[in-house]
Amino acid sequence: MWDLVNMCWKEHLEVMEALEPLFPLVMRLGETLSKIVRSGGKVLIFGNGGSAASAQHFASELVGRLVKGDGRHFPALAITTDSSLMTALANDFGYEEVFARQVEVLGCLGDMVIGLTTSGSSPNVLRALELGGERGLVTVAFTGEEGLKGGGVDVEIRVPSSSTPRIQEAHDFILHTVAALVKT
Repeated sequence: MWDLVNMCWKEHLEVMEALEPLFPLVMRLGETLSKIVRSGGKVLIFGNGGSAASAQHFASELVGRLVKGDGRHFPALAITTDSSLMTALANDFGYEEVFARQVEVLGCLGDMVIGLTTSGSSPNVLRALELGGERGLVTVAFTGEEGLKGGGVDVEIRVPSSSTPRIQEAHDFILHTVAALVKT
């Protein structure tokens, strides 16, 4: 058991240390998102499984408070949370459209869409990012070392790992950092 815990810890530290070259990109993302929300735009964020949970968490940090005493609140919506809507869209249009349909209806010029996909190949995330780009929204993808499989985005945060748990941990760290940048 100790060996497994130690191995997970060491992997975590290695990935976190490997993120340093991404810091300028993370800062740019924080600045861009800050400009968007301060000028009346919002962020729509989405992903599958653990990435859906990260989307919810990030939205709650922006709408709620990141730290005690933080009085700034910004419009953010995890479009992964409405089970009735998600299952209706999946049933009527196919699972590939569950996020794209919401981006189409909820996204406005001046908004940002953030898709989380550890594999870089989730069809529903790719489709929503593609549609966001077509509609002129700022598009951001959080991926793993394989990168995004599909069309281009405005910003890609590519975590240098192939381990899903380590990628998700890094995504959460970066999202917390972006939230802190937006709130300062």
